[in-house]
Amino acid sequence: MGQKRIETGQGPTQRQLRVGELIRRTLSDVLARGDVFDPDLSRTVITVSEVRTSTDLKIATAYVMPLGGQGQKEALAALRRNKAELRHHVARALTLKYAPDLRFQIDESFERMDETRRLLQDARVQRDIASGAEDDADRN
Repeated sequence: MGQKRIETGQGPTQRQLRVGELIRRTLSDVLARGDVFDPDLSRTVITVSEVRTSTDLKIATAYVMPLGGQGQKEALAALRRNKAELRHHVARALTLKYAPDLRFQIDESFERMDETRRLLQDARVQRDIASGAEDDADRN
């Protein structure tokens, strides 16, 4: 029980995933209800897409995106400014010995999805996809 898990390139443990999801839901609920009294947070709808925890569960990184992608710097600043209060809300929802230190980062997966969609719409890519499908059909 007191052993430290050595990073071996494996993904997160089930416990990390469970705790991360609980933190994500808690942060989402707190932000949606407006439980933190900050005008910058009140006027911005923020999506918490994922929370990743460190192996010892002492650090939780929340990946966030303001609705529409506008005001990212302001949203991050507001979240970081209210980190202590947000941590307090998370601590009440968790049954851990310690509440994790919260860190916030902009979730860039939305931008990567948009870029992927744009690439898939390119005529050359469409042609390559169609060619690959024909080759697969010929092999079967």
